[in-house]
Amino acid sequence: MPDYKLYTIDEIAEILKVTQRTIYNYIKSGSLKAIKIGKYWRIKQSDLELFLETGTNLKVE
Repeated sequence: MPDYKLYTIDEIAEILKVTQRTIYNYIKSGSLKAIKIGKYWRIKQSDLELFLETGTNLKVE
């Protein structure tokens, strides 16, 4: 199994210097790809990097 670096919503909010609500909005709009494990959201490092390259304009499928 590949070794993935997963971030929490709090970690992503701190990295991007935005609120948790903003991160949830990015996820809901499809701009930031995330997975839900139990009741917690996690974001892969590769998905964060893609988001940083494309900004909020990309809709992830």
